[in-house]
Amino acid sequence: MAITLQPTRVVSRRDWAAGLFSLVLEVQIPMKAGQFVTVGLAPQGDRHTRRAYSAASAPGQPLELLVVEVEDGRVSPMLAHAKPGDTLYVSERGKGLFTLDDLPRRRDLWLIATGTGLAPYLSMLREGAIYEAADRIVLAYGVRQPEHLAYLDELQAMQGAHPLTVVPLCSRTDPPKGGLRGRVTDRLIDGTLEYTAGVSIAAETSHVLLCGNPTMIDEMVGLLLARGLERHSRRVPGHITTERYW
Repeated sequence: MAITLQPTRVVSRRDWAAGLFSLVLEVQIPMKAGQFVTVGLAPQGDRHTRRAYSAASAPGQPLELLVVEVEDGRVSPMLAHAKPGDTLYVSERGKGLFTLDDLPRRRDLWLIATGTGLAPYLSMLREGAIYEAADRIVLAYGVRQPEHLAYLDELQAMQGAHPLTVVPLCSRTDPPKGGLRGRVTDRLIDGTLEYTAGVSIAAETSHVLLCGNPTMIDEMVGLLLARGLERHSRRVPGHITTERYW
């Protein structure tokens, strides 16, 4: 089924590492922090020429995307060549339920991301309403190599102004100072993730958002269910909210 998209220009580009980059677009669209947009290569396209990307920008700001190039991907190899002045096509508004709406307020809010799964959290943190959703917020941000930790300087600067703790994790090499080596699931199992954050995950006090690699999400959900946390839905409040990236 075809979908019609609106044209917009690329305003700026930042390359974080090989195949990992951010694009800031001229357009501003109605959206909530945490939602996604559809990005295409033509004004009308089927599923082979468009893809959904979570916005990294706050609502009301020029649309910003965090993209990793996937070798056999439909759209990302084309976006990898995008430069300021180029035209892309995006949906007219944001969509998706991975937002703060209907999130039960708990003392501790955990934001767990792998790779470009950081994008919706960055949108929430930049907007600022998230700081009213919990007393303490922990962002656990897992990647392979330190150079893949996009926006880390900005995130660490937020720590000084807000009740936010950022824990970067690198699975293949040593992380930056204050981070952890290994997969986020392994560091939850051995206790070092919570120790480093200074916050424990418990059904009585915590809500956990998971975004990124489906394998990570499935493993984390299993670990959290074993601790007594439950999946969250609009009709049945719980402790775990997820957003899969493929």
